[in-house]
Amino acid sequence: MTKKPLLAVTIGDTAGVGPEVIVRAWADPRVHEQCRPVVLGHPQVLQQAVALVGRPLELLSAQNLGDLDLDRISSETIVCLEVGEDEVLAVPHGAVDARTGHAAYEAVVRAIDETLTGAFQGIVTAPLSKAALHAARHHYPGHTELLAERCSVDEFGMMLYLPSAEAPNCPAGLGVVHVTLHMALRDVFSHLSSAAVLEKCQLVERVMREGFGLATPRVGVCALNPHGGEEGLFGDEESRIIAPAVRQAVELGIDASGPFPADTLMIRARDGEFDAVVAIYHDQGHIALKLLGMHRAVNITLGLPIVRTSVAHGTAFDRAWQGTAEASGMIAALLAAAQLAKNRSSS
Repeated sequence: MTKKPLLAVTIGDTAGVGPEVIVRAWADPRVHEQCRPVVLGHPQVLQQAVALVGRPLELLSAQNLGDLDLDRISSETIVCLEVGEDEVLAVPHGAVDARTGHAAYEAVVRAIDETLTGAFQGIVTAPLSKAALHAARHHYPGHTELLAERCSVDEFGMMLYLPSAEAPNCPAGLGVVHVTLHMALRDVFSHLSSAAVLEKCQLVERVMREGFGLATPRVGVCALNPHGGEEGLFGDEESRIIAPAVRQAVELGIDASGPFPADTLMIRARDGEFDAVVAIYHDQGHIALKLLGMHRAVNITLGLPIVRTSVAHGTAFDRAWQGTAEASGMIAALLAAAQLAKNRSSS
């Protein structure tokens, strides 16, 4: 790719911290050294965020990508592809509302469709509210499932990623993918299978190899039960479901091992023994990685025909529009998307 990748940056739920973290990230010179970001959302909301942050940013906006002067993108000029109706302007900050839920949905769908046509080389999403999304009658558990459906893929996964700068013992960074994701804990057992574990081993191995340049990524797989089941005393899912999947992954040429007790596996990964971890359920992976780097972690969707990254935090309605939002996660998401887009174009 001769030019820096063009990235679609969705504004998220405008009642949350998304607009502010985007504007704050815009000032970081590393972002503009690595990519050309374009915000998808309501330009007036973006202008309000510029005023909140207090930076003298010029704002250019248009309804069509072809009408934007993309050469003007810089740390001093923010470019916006207009998405969303004026009704979002009436939504109180920090409130769950169907109007902002629908606008966030529209921005994501527009970003996906334009990226699938090749107009963008990747998507970076600010957080949306799942409650607002549902209030707008878009019944998705989150970004991940919406992206998978719109991209027509059945095998996909959510990976939290900590860049190598934040995980010094991991030369390509540390990734944690989840076998089950947005569901009640009671439902994890019915969705856990050897096929699902194997699929996530394959997805995470591929992104660490093709996306982040590791020749042979080392994948550690979590146990489900305390102490790895303690030889069946605390459950047999390890021997019956997880271990067979690990053996299958090894037979396919993946450097996978486990299942290991989750409370020790993440420490081993942090210390450089593994490049990626397969967690069995949402909090098993999320809590551990966010303790290592809450504000610098990146959410990456695996298995898509396009690049998608995101911040690893939510809308933070309780802190929205107060001028105190933390933008390091958005910066990390932009840089990770740029790296993945460049490696994808060269493969």
